Amino acid sequence: MLDWAPILVGLLLFILLSPGLIFQVPENTHTVEFGSLHTNGRAVIVHTFLFFGAFTILILATGIHIYTGRS
Repeated sequence: MLDWAPILVGLLLFILLSPGLIFQVPENTHTVEFGSLHTNGRAVIVHTFLFFGAFTILILATGIHIYTGRS
């Protein structure tokens, strides 16, 4: 059986944590912007760390598994 949890969780987190989609850390102006759809280097780094932290907690620490198909 194939475990689909890392693929689905990674895809969901990638979509939700894309810089500028929900929130973004701007370069020099404000502290946080919501729904701006603009990106910069600092925002990409922050969202990368958030993605890997959330992915690691969801997959390794909680042990989420999604199995499909026949055994």
